[in-house]
Amino acid sequence: MNKTEAEKLLSDRRVVEEIHRHLWIESEKVGHDIGFEQAKEDWLKNFSKAWMAYHLPEGASKRRPVSKDSAKEVRSRKSPKTAASKKTKERSSSKKRRAKTYVE
Repeated sequence: MNKTEAEKLLSDRRVVEEIHRHLWIESEKVGHDIGFEQAKEDWLKNFSKAWMAYHLPEGASKRRPVSKDSAKEVRSRKSPKTAASKKTKERSSSKKRRAKTYVE
């Protein structure tokens, strides 16, 4: 992994969290703090490719930005609310009913 790829990865908050987790695990294994730099280098060397494959699939980095028109199309394609969801909304907004008692 070259330096620019590493810098790009390190700008992602999730990567920094993973490195901190790796730092904690490795420090526990050896019994002392190994330091962020060593943890970062080790994580980038051993785990970054697997992390990128899982969290950044091939198409994710090549997606085009969403325009306002395409966002409207996506919203218009959403299914209309069903009768069941309307009933649920009505029930949640109405007064709460008590359970029937069968004991007098």
